[in-house]
Amino acid sequence: MTLSDDLNFGEQGGEFEQATPASPVVFGIAFTPKVIGILVGVIGLGTAGYILVSLLMPAWENYQQQQAKSSELQGQIEQKKANIKQIDKLKDELAQAKQQKVQVLALFANEKSLDTLLLDLNRLIESGNTPTSVSTVRAKLDKFTPVSQKPEPVADGSLGLQVDNKLKRSIINAQITGTYEQTQSIIRNIERLQPLLIVKDYQSTLAPAEAISPLDKSRVRVGPAAINTLFQLQVLMPLSPEEIAAAAAAKAAPKK
Repeated sequence: MTLSDDLNFGEQGGEFEQATPASPVVFGIAFTPKVIGILVGVIGLGTAGYILVSLLMPAWENYQQQQAKSSELQGQIEQKKANIKQIDKLKDELAQAKQQKVQVLALFANEKSLDTLLLDLNRLIESGNTPTSVSTVRAKLDKFTPVSQKPEPVADGSLGLQVDNKLKRSIINAQITGTYEQTQSIIRNIERLQPLLIVKDYQSTLAPAEAISPLDKSRVRVGPAAINTLFQLQVLMPLSPEEIAAAAAAKAAPKK
């Protein structure tokens, strides 16, 4: 073999190319490395989509359901907390209302204060007769007469329709004697007494002059003259629950 024969690669190269196998062909498509890479990518995307649909989506839906359930339960908890706070607020308001009721009821009279009213009134009048007074007139209680033996329910609307059959009152006719200043002070102090009292039908007249012996020089009148004052005292007391029920039943009973 000559050197030229050994270096004749052209012809041998053609034979080598014919010996190299070609890419597989399916349905007329040559599966080149590029095509195979594309197919692998598509298969990967399909597999990911299948996993997403079959596994992740149910899990996500379950998560959303649990999230909604958790929010609902949290809302119920917050509502219960709000209800508890509301209950506590209502309890506080109820306690305040009861306290205010006690304070209001303390303003009214009761059977005990009614029994001692005469003594309280006498003490109040006598406290105004101070030794330093420039007047020789001594204030005094001349009359204290209850109109009825026991308190009667208020049902005539004289104190307002709202208190009808909720209060009872004892009416007392009273008369005091004293100067105008003494009388004014006594009436003012009566209205300031702890039991709730109403002073009505106030009438004042000049008291007749006392007969003084000419020989009694010590009884010369000094200062303003005395006046007689007639008035009506109304002592108010709340009805007990039993008395309120009895008054309501009497009102609802048909008249014969």
